[in-house]
Amino acid sequence: MKFRPCIDIHNGKVKQIVGSSLRDEGAQARENYISSEDASFYAKMFKDRGLYGGHMIILNKKGTPEYEMSLEQCMGALDAFPGGLQVGGGVTAENAMDFINAGASHVIVTSYVFSDGRMNMDNLEKISSAVTPAHLVLDMSCKEADGKLFVMTDRWQKKTENVFDADLLEYLAPYCDEFLVHAVDSEGKSSGPQKSVLEVMKGFDMRPVTYAGGIASFDDIRYIKELGEGRIDFTIGSALDIYGGHLPMDEVILAVT
Repeated sequence: MKFRPCIDIHNGKVKQIVGSSLRDEGAQARENYISSEDASFYAKMFKDRGLYGGHMIILNKKGTPEYEMSLEQCMGALDAFPGGLQVGGGVTAENAMDFINAGASHVIVTSYVFSDGRMNMDNLEKISSAVTPAHLVLDMSCKEADGKLFVMTDRWQKKTENVFDADLLEYLAPYCDEFLVHAVDSEGKSSGPQKSVLEVMKGFDMRPVTYAGGIASFDDIRYIKELGEGRIDFTIGSALDIYGGHLPMDEVILAVT
């Protein structure tokens, strides 16, 4: 079990937001925290602590002025911690190697593979081939509906027909190196992890998996560790002290070392 740090960038600022509030219209989101520091500040912090494998997500829609501002922040962070961060947000087969060449260890994709309510196998094969599976992370952001978990796309605004379950993870495993799983219903709320999501993750051991969403206490961390028998990595956003929360990051690091 590892603690994976995160950097979320929105409108050119490092932020923590309520995931389900994110909207393309007007580049809006309900904000928990807006940092006065830039992304490279956090990248250096993680580098100093040897925290590899964290994810950095650009939350704006590609092609907008806001995305370009956030991309500039992202590139600065990659320069500060080469090889230490994974990057998602606006990644395609055409530009994926730009992020790798800029210092990302992996690229992270959701909407490029899951779009228009279905899984686009052509795009998955293209991007997996472009960077090789060793540099690809699939973000299985999911939300509950009708008693099932569905993969969400477009900054968590659109539900696909793809059910998030062990069969889907096993099917996709040959194309990627890791899975990042955002529990959209819990993201940014510090209300505890979403147990239904963790139940899917706990028995999967073909690839590293990282859980994101709602972790707010050391009890939550212990619960994930016990449920996943140490196989599920985790990230903390809004509850972490570096983002205005109450959990000291250095104590979180110690809790899993």
